[in-house]
Amino acid sequence: MIFFSIPGSIRKIAFLGTHTPRQCGIATFTADLRSAIAARYPQLDCFVVAVDDPLQRYSYPECVRMEIAQEDPSSYRKAADVLNGWSPDVVSLQHEYGIFGGRAGSHVLGFLRGLRAPVVTTLHTILSQPDPHQWTALDEIIRFSERLVVMSAHGASLLRKVHGVPQRRIDLIPHGIPQVPFHSLTKGQLGLGGRQVLLTFGLLAPDKGIEYVIEAMPAILEAFPQAVYVVLGASHPHIRARQGESYRTMLEHRARNLGVADHVVFRNRFVTQDELTEYLAAADIYITPYLKMEQSTSGTLAYALGAGKAVISTPYRCAKELLADGRGVLVPCRDPDSIAREVAGLLGDDARRMAMRRKGAEYGRAMAWPVVAAGYLESFGRACRDHARLDPDAPPWRAVQLPLEQP
Repeated sequence: MIFFSIPGSIRKIAFLGTHTPRQCGIATFTADLRSAIAARYPQLDCFVVAVDDPLQRYSYPECVRMEIAQEDPSSYRKAADVLNGWSPDVVSLQHEYGIFGGRAGSHVLGFLRGLRAPVVTTLHTILSQPDPHQWTALDEIIRFSERLVVMSAHGASLLRKVHGVPQRRIDLIPHGIPQVPFHSLTKGQLGLGGRQVLLTFGLLAPDKGIEYVIEAMPAILEAFPQAVYVVLGASHPHIRARQGESYRTMLEHRARNLGVADHVVFRNRFVTQDELTEYLAAADIYITPYLKMEQSTSGTLAYALGAGKAVISTPYRCAKELLADGRGVLVPCRDPDSIAREVAGLLGDDARRMAMRRKGAEYGRAMAWPVVAAGYLESFGRACRDHARLDPDAPPWRAVQLPLEQP
């Protein structure tokens, strides 16, 4: 077993966020990040404090040692007290609006105010125009964090401009990705042999824009009659709780009305990593037709790019950065004609598609989970050094902070 060197005296790391089997992107990220660090640094004690879903209870793996009731403010304070007794060297907090209780996720502040360990917060969404509650909650989270991790240069820019965070407190670490075979051997195994495969995966929600790819299918089929669009993933649990399967039903109706139902395949389940790898390997083109242009991270896009897929995407922030320099194609939002044109262009030009794939795969090497794990350990080491410079006797805890530059 190889033991990689660890910055400083870090021996115990606590991760705060949602965790699988809860079905959300942050849960998957938390699980993958903890696993990647534990695999690269097996001498570390890596464990999770999971924020529970108010709609459902889960049977967590052993690495989840404590649970927080999402909508109970006292649960956050009690968790901080218990965690202080366990004495982690650093806490890795995953921040996304909606996973913590309270207005704009403000319940997590009760946890941070009582915590003694240094905090490294990964920001999965950074808004250019947050409402007053969002701005205040995130500004307080920033104040209680020694380091802020962003996944894009644009995210770092927003932190500086909107929240006045100096660059010295920001670490840019890309979204981690698993290793996926560059060449596909799985089309036949998935019942897709002899077909051109377009793929979108992830939890379904109305802001995903999948209907615009379906609307593009008649034009795509004129050029490539065997093409098939695979929509891989279950509906988001919170969307399903409020709206049922209305979005998926609308997509199915649209495919039937357009006469392309035989060429649109829905895989309605939360897929395992192995299943996702198989479908990514089988895909000829990956498509993210998302409608939220402020989206600053996308694990699904990072996975596809690192897997060496030719990618077509709407120009949300993450896509513009990841697909620059010929690593993918951007199309206007809500524009099925542009989607059809670019799909047909890529399917009809093997050399261009392969060049795009190679550029994406090369870029994705820096996003492999072992590389990302090393980046986080460096950030954790900086956080511990920053934390040691604070006055431990200052009342209240964390009252003394590194000075922030004004916006």
